[in-house]
Amino acid sequence: MNQDILININPQETRVALVLQGAVQELHIERTLSRGLAGNIYLGKVVRVLPGMQSAFIDIGLERAAFLHVADIWEARSHDGQSNALTPIEKLLHDGQSLMVQVIKDPIGTKGARLATQVSIAGRMLVYLPQDKHIGISQRIANEAEREQLRSKLQSLLPPEENGGFIVRTMAEDASDSDLQMDVDYLRKTWAAIVGNTKSKPAPNLLHQDLNLAQRVLRDFVGEDTATILIDSRENFEMLKEFAAVYTPSLLPKLTHYKGERPLFELHGVEAEIARALGRRVDLKSGGYLIVDQTEAMATIDVNTGSFVNGRNFDDTIFKTNLEAAHAIARQLRLRNLGGIIILDFIDMENREHKTAVLAELNKALQRDRTKISVSGFSPLGLVEMTRKRTRESLAHILCETCPSCNGKGQVKTSRTVCYEILREVMREAKQFNPKEFRILASQDVVDLFLEEESQHLAMLGDFIQKPISLQVQTAFLQEQYDIILM
Repeated sequence: MNQDILININPQETRVALVLQGAVQELHIERTLSRGLAGNIYLGKVVRVLPGMQSAFIDIGLERAAFLHVADIWEARSHDGQSNALTPIEKLLHDGQSLMVQVIKDPIGTKGARLATQVSIAGRMLVYLPQDKHIGISQRIANEAEREQLRSKLQSLLPPEENGGFIVRTMAEDASDSDLQMDVDYLRKTWAAIVGNTKSKPAPNLLHQDLNLAQRVLRDFVGEDTATILIDSRENFEMLKEFAAVYTPSLLPKLTHYKGERPLFELHGVEAEIARALGRRVDLKSGGYLIVDQTEAMATIDVNTGSFVNGRNFDDTIFKTNLEAAHAIARQLRLRNLGGIIILDFIDMENREHKTAVLAELNKALQRDRTKISVSGFSPLGLVEMTRKRTRESLAHILCETCPSCNGKGQVKTSRTVCYEILREVMREAKQFNPKEFRILASQDVVDLFLEEESQHLAMLGDFIQKPISLQVQTAFLQEQYDIILM
């Protein structure tokens, strides 16, 4: 199935949409002021070693110190296969020490970046591991004969004195010797520049920055099934052509400059898809729907039949809805970039064969996802538990912020609830102080309620405390906000 890649670029941000048969499958957004850090290599300085947690905080020049666990320290592991024990972190690091590190996970929420000391530099067909010595093959290449053939081909291209290791990516399956050699030369040259920077730059300092989003698209996203790559910026189209000419010449025929007057994302329905991806409800073609909720701890997806009643019987209706939902869930995970623990609540099914079929359909739909995923079967409660590796912020976290009205609760107190809180607060203040008058400052809805339905209660309170109570609308106040002024 052919896929199109749409790249919308302006000075403040780059947006990329992967479209398959007219449906948006993935959205990637990179803002100029907050480029992702994953893949960047830094010369950091150890700020604090925590033996009790077997971890350390590293200053890499960001607002928050980054986090390094002993399991992510290359030197802590045994590489001879004799032992799985890790060397204690206090024997490897000390405060003030300079250390080359790579970001493996961007800062998310209040957490700093996650680091590792094993460096990996990604090319189009290979990943270079300067500290390693073996040649690995992507797990997505399942055929053992093909794996051995690729390993032998790469080994024949490497000089005898080569110390680093490589991982062969799926892109290399049909690569020529010259393509592989170009990738090897590029990666070794990049590593030499990084090593040179460590000798000339003080810690903390950036040694190597990963490619920008548009360049990573050409490196990571484009495959044989990619039909066209549309770019709506003339300047960036020319820059990507130059990059492709050096790095991925085979992609040049697929690069196209979009010259239409109508915005590229609007023409292909991407803007509308973004708006839908920020909502809780996802409608299915059959009439069923999903409810997607994202919390700090996990994401949950609930499946409902809605108005779908086309099955032969109720069990058949449930089964068909769940099958359709499996594909929709896989797409929503990629589209929204949901990560971490994910709980799927399919409609309850009594038939074991139906459960097996739905699970198989879900796993099949998830195969197109490049992110590492682990799916368990149905739990005793009928839930499917899964994890999806989280390496960057979700779409909602990039585009949205906490609602100032509800502070993330998703609901606000009613005007009547706020009225009763104010009445209790006035009573409490009257017992402690003796002002001439109480003035209530509140939102328009709360004041309106005091003037109408709750006017009797307000008058009764005034008579009880024997003080006048006046009202004043504060247009800047949200519904839950109020103030009581003692005059």
